[in-house]
Parts: sequence; C-alpha cells; structure tokens
Amino acid sequence: MTVKVNITDNYKKEKVSSETKALVKKACRAVLHEENFNDNAEIELTFVDDEQIKKLNKEYRNIDKSTDVLSFPLGEDGIYDKNPENGFYMLGDIVISVDHAEKQADLYGHGIEREIAFLTVHSMLHLLGYDHVDGGEQQRIMRQKEETVLEKMGLAVER
Repeated sequence: MTVKVNITDNYKKEKVSSETKALVKKACRAVLHEENFNDNAEIELTFVDDEQIKKLNKEYRNIDKSTDVLSFPLGEDGIYDKNPENGFYMLGDIVISVDHAEKQADLYGHGIEREIAFLTVHSMLHLLGYDHVDGGEQQRIMRQKEETVLEKMGLAVER
C-alpha cells in the first residue's frame, strides 16, 4: 500500500514544520493500516488558521465559527473514485486549524504534535465513513479507534 498525503500549508502565522508534516503522513498511514485499507490511497491535507477554517465551516456546514478540523470525504459506503493520473483511491480532504490545535493542546495539557496527530486520525476516520453526530455507540467506537491508533504511534494520553 502506498499512501500519498498532499500537504498544503496555508497557515499564515508561520510555516508548519517538516516534523509536523511527517507526523500527519504517519497518522494517515497508521489509520489506514489499522483499518486494513490495503489499496493505494491519496489524501489532501491543508493547514489553516482560525479565520480560514471559520469561512470554510460557514460555507460548507453553515456554522459561523471556527473549529479544529474539517473532513470532506470523497467516498461513500467504502467506495472511492480513483485518481486517473496515478490510480490511487481519493479518500478526501482534511483541513486543520493550527490556531485551534494550539489552544486545544494547551487546554488538554499535551503538545501541539499530539493534538495535530489526534485531529488527523479523527479526520481520517471520517474519510473512511465513521461518524459521531449521534453520540452514543458510534462516538464510542470512533474514540476507541482514535486511542488505539495514537497509542500505536506512541502518542497515547497519559492517565
């Protein structure tokens, strides 16, 4: 399996580090491995600030506030289109607000790297069809999968 993660850095305050970019690629691969997705896959991931994600949230979800991450799955029921140029399955787009991630990392008492990895894993699960809008069982399953992947990446939350 080859995973192509196309990263766009639109974060206006500073450049996102190469270490952070490598971490999100690792997180994408870890989710696909954990979910037994063995085909070649392509993901678009963009780093933005709170102002940019607020505009996207308003445009696509009609919610006029910033958020931490937005997911735009391209597949439905496990069926994805293939990129005609390389034959990779196009899973979708992830948009992460670095501003929001920094605030949440402070709030939860862990580093920005762990927060960005968490947001990437969370969003990858959305691209693969998981959801948590109803709370309950789906949310529990998703949270368990997030924790499993982060633990395997060495980013488990210390309790």
